[in-house]
Amino acid sequence: MSLQKRFILLPGNIWLTFRVAWVLLLCVTPGLSQKTPSENNKNLPKYDLHTETKTKGVIDEINVLSVGTRKDFTELIIKNGDDKLHIYVCPKPFQEEMHISFTKGDELAVTGSKVKQDASDVILARELVVKGTDTLLFRDDKGNPVWDWRTGK
Repeated sequence: MSLQKRFILLPGNIWLTFRVAWVLLLCVTPGLSQKTPSENNKNLPKYDLHTETKTKGVIDEINVLSVGTRKDFTELIIKNGDDKLHIYVCPKPFQEEMHISFTKGDELAVTGSKVKQDASDVILARELVVKGTDTLLFRDDKGNPVWDWRTGK
């Protein structure tokens, strides 16, 4: 009789094992398919403290462009004499959450890292001083963004 009970319980154990394996598969697979932040951002320009520079200028253009996986990154093009400098500031959601706005003609003092992006020079803004009075920080002292790359906030 105990032998029969084993055969009767065995299919139930297999069914339970199958259900547990199926639930684990459904739960683990999405997590494994996620890209890590470093994979998502491997084509992004990296802030380099050794190339940190300061410059001033007047906002000539305000653009929203794609940087890495973000499709909403704010770029300012400022004029400094005859030169035009491309300043990558922050994701648009962060800018909106912090109630930051830029206007063509505003005077800026920029502290940031001058890097190459697609064969052209850009400055990754760490700090902007707008109109000589408002200081805006976008990166910490090590150059890490103060926003979350996943949410843009």
